[in-house]
Amino acid sequence: MVNGPVFPGGTSVSHLRVYDWPAPDAPGGSGTPHLHTTSTEAYVVLAGHGRVETLGPEGFASHQLAPGRIVWFSPGVIHRAVNDGGLEVLVVMSNAGLPEAGDAVMTFPPDVLASADAYREASALPEVVGAPGPWGDVEAPGDVAPSDTSGPSGISGLAGDPAGDMAEDPAVAAAARARRDLALEGYAALRDAVEASGPAALEPLYTAAARLVGSRAEQWRDLWTTTVARAATETDEALAALAGRAPATAVEHLMGGAVAATEARPGARRYGMCGRLRVWSTR
Repeated sequence: MVNGPVFPGGTSVSHLRVYDWPAPDAPGGSGTPHLHTTSTEAYVVLAGHGRVETLGPEGFASHQLAPGRIVWFSPGVIHRAVNDGGLEVLVVMSNAGLPEAGDAVMTFPPDVLASADAYREASALPEVVGAPGPWGDVEAPGDVAPSDTSGPSGISGLAGDPAGDMAEDPAVAAAARARRDLALEGYAALRDAVEASGPAALEPLYTAAARLVGSRAEQWRDLWTTTVARAATETDEALAALAGRAPATAVEHLMGGAVAATEARPGARRYGMCGRLRVWSTR
């Protein structure tokens, strides 16, 4: 939608069904703990109930999730979705394009975070032969560290078909569950460290995260200029036009109005970090 209007706020949205894969402290299911390095994430709860655990500079907290509630968290806050029964959320991400490009880092143990190759191996999911990449011509670091706004895998099925929507791919599911379990291992150690020593215990993770994503930051800036920066510039120009008390300028601004629409990406829901995803391209 480079030539169309920017989606509100330069955000992206996805429909998340949180995994029902049990974890030792989450019999109803748990997602993969991770943080975003550039983007703020929001959960708009649609159905079911559960919680999202957060671990960051303010320490540990558990936030109840039920329909009608919204919780959001900024870069650096580790978050883990816990499913207590049928939990579905609309995920809203700032900086459309950056989460999809791999701005997330999962909470693997330190020895995995210490090596880009080890991190890539631990986080990668099996490719579907012949399937398109998650975002067409956008490089797929999302296949290395997919966010909860990542594109669909190549599993067959239609988004509008309930059976196809949740079609299983055993190999991808096993890999997604294994990386979830590895991230839970690192997360448990981080939580204990923060409780014992305070937020300073997160600094090694943040250092590793910056190192893992740093080489892509300038490429991300190019994406950001087409969404958030463009939206901010257009709003600034609109305010200037309206405040200038020059009717012709204001009319010219309003005559630039446009409409855009998009459909959910076809195929079965992608295996994301927190659950199965239905996604829309908003940029």
